[in-house]
Amino acid sequence: MSMLARVIDRPAARTDRELVAACLSGDEQAWSELIDRYNRLIFSIPLKQGLSRDEAADIFQAVCLDLVAELPRLRDPQALPAWLIQTTVHKVSKWRRRSDRYVPDDGAHSERTPAPDADIPDALIREVQQAQALRAAVSGLSERCQRMVHLLFFETPPRPYKDVAAELGVATGSIGFLRGRCLDRLRAALAEVGLCR
Repeated sequence: MSMLARVIDRPAARTDRELVAACLSGDEQAWSELIDRYNRLIFSIPLKQGLSRDEAADIFQAVCLDLVAELPRLRDPQALPAWLIQTTVHKVSKWRRRSDRYVPDDGAHSERTPAPDADIPDALIREVQQAQALRAAVSGLSERCQRMVHLLFFETPPRPYKDVAAELGVATGSIGFLRGRCLDRLRAALAEVGLCR
């Protein structure tokens, strides 16, 4: 079998609409997929607002509990990312208000910077949405393309072509061609959501 014949796309990931329907019918695997798809989105908001990883984990749990309760009332499954962002922003604001009222027993002042009166800036929300769209586009690629993109662009430092070729089981000389095909697919997926021309 030729190398190109082996570069077969896996079945497309389920859409949010499909996942929501499956979750509502009791499919536990769909719940896992849904949480896996959006866990970074939810975690990134409190972390970018200066909360600790433990605080972000508590907010993540609270948002997931709200998701379980509110999912049956979600009118448009395509609005799920926006709902998650809005809910997480609300939880972060509530967490900050509650923690800003806390005064330690020893009388020491909290080292936390007070939260601004305004909500999370629109630029941060756009950044989080773009990061989520990129993760979703990458997850829609074939398994081999996903691995290649992660190895070449998401690892620090990026891996040399020979290491990527060895991990993917292809010739080093084919990495440039395969990378180009994967990036073309990624660009097309990002263009569909308006993030790339």
